Amino acid sequence: MELFSMFNPAKQIHLMQQLCNSSLSEHQFCQILGCMRLYQYLPMRLQRDIPRLLITDTQINNVAKSYISDEDFGSYGTDINMWNFYNLLTGANKSSYIDMFLDRSLNASEIAMGINGALHGEERYKWFID
Repeated sequence: MELFSMFNPAKQIHLMQQLCNSSLSEHQFCQILGCMRLYQYLPMRLQRDIPRLLITDTQINNVAKSYISDEDFGSYGTDINMWNFYNLLTGANKSSYIDMFLDRSLNASEIAMGINGALHGEERYKWFID
């Protein structure tokens, strides 16, 4: 009940619209994927300083594959807007077991919003794109 009472549809729509106004170059996209792959191998003391990442290696591979082959959200060879990046993350999440699906879905949203913020100078998710 708390989840439903705290949900603000107007705020959520505004946040999603912001994703359409930013984009990643192909180089930045590849850099983010590389950092995502490195994340799980970082020592715990370094992981604590970086926002959590629940996306698995298999899901990161699915994001890369979809970037090249997905007709709706892929952008191989061109810039990718953050809305499409978000959709690649959530699309890869569909392979999650039910026990982790909601957590990873929320994390995909946090990652997309955080990287979007990093593109505009925010520090928290800068590690993924710096």
